[in-house]
Amino acid sequence: MAKSKPSKRYKESADKVDRKKSYPLKEAIEILAKFKSTKFDETMELGFSLGVDPKHSDQMVRGTVSLPNGSGRKVKVLVFAKDGAAADAAKEAGADFVGFDEFITKCKEGWTDFDVAVATPEAMSEVRKLGRVLGPRGLMPNPKTGTVTEDTGKAVKEIQAGRVEFKIDKTANLHLPVGKKSFAPEKLHENIVAAITAITKAKPASAKGKYIKSCTLSSTMSPPIRLDV
Repeated sequence: MAKSKPSKRYKESADKVDRKKSYPLKEAIEILAKFKSTKFDETMELGFSLGVDPKHSDQMVRGTVSLPNGSGRKVKVLVFAKDGAAADAAKEAGADFVGFDEFITKCKEGWTDFDVAVATPEAMSEVRKLGRVLGPRGLMPNPKTGTVTEDTGKAVKEIQAGRVEFKIDKTANLHLPVGKKSFAPEKLHENIVAAITAITKAKPASAKGKYIKSCTLSSTMSPPIRLDV
């Protein structure tokens, strides 16, 4: 199958970037702002190559970061909770879907029209059985990311305010959104610093050698810009 050729816009943007250079964050944001815009508000993303071995459980890099200025996108939140205080709190906080049996059944049938799932500890006895559906999509609630909790209201508010989950993949790479291209430069800067700080703090104690091997900043349709972190 033939590979698609880069667009004229992509080539023009790539010509403005020195691939061998690591740019200071402020300069990288300025360069990205000069790239020709698309018809939609592109997502800004950080990409990391980390010096860890994901095959070892003690070198897993996973966690959350609360972006000071939000992610810029509407996040659909599903809360698995039986009727009661936890379900009521989730509804009051603005969760898109709240329930138990109904959503357990829908997910078993393959429904995944949501971005983040939260569950009460009680609900997890059944939610765990959805591993084949939710796991591959990164939607399984996890205590380490604050998505298994009795305080569902707080979790929903934090997620919708800009809390983003991150998790390393099998090749020791990690990607996470840090805002939109329309964000003011200073707001993007604050979000990116918060994200890099969170990834740095998530370094496993067993990791040896250089931890952040490389870090790039890009928008949905742009070439990556290597950052000097």
